[in-house]
Amino acid sequence: MERKVGAKRSAKKVASPSDGSQRDAIILNALVDSLHTIFETMMNTKVEMGAPIPKPANTVQSGVSALIGMNAHQARGSVAITLPMPALNEISRKLLGEEVTAIDMDAAGLAGELSNMLAGVAKRILSEQGMEFDMQTPQMMHGDGHEIEHHHDGQTMLLPVNMNGHEFFIELNFV
Repeated sequence: MERKVGAKRSAKKVASPSDGSQRDAIILNALVDSLHTIFETMMNTKVEMGAPIPKPANTVQSGVSALIGMNAHQARGSVAITLPMPALNEISRKLLGEEVTAIDMDAAGLAGELSNMLAGVAKRILSEQGMEFDMQTPQMMHGDGHEIEHHHDGQTMLLPVNMNGHEFFIELNFV
């Protein structure tokens, strides 16, 4: 089920996570800026961000996901991207010029590559603000009911993203 998401990019920054942590807000906004940069420059597409909300469980209904760890002396955590089939198809058409035909390891590889780009651009943005992060290799998951386990005690925040009427999700968990 797709739902409409709120604020458009005109409000460049997103509200900070519910715990009010300035560090979390900086990381979240770097990810949002990264997402806009990737979609506008590589896919000539705008995305609309929803408000970040606490994620209640690890389970994902369907699609593909990629999780990438990011660690610094100021924070450690991870970022995940989940692409349901409609969003996955749209992204595949924009980046590769072809549709995805199945939720499989090739589709998960696309999610992994997108997570690498997302974390890489965010890492550059954060570096410019004095936060140096190391990135890990993405873990890719796919299929109905797969789980994303962030391996940190922090609250996982879920950020809905809308691209041309197709919703996908960014998750972040930093401590």
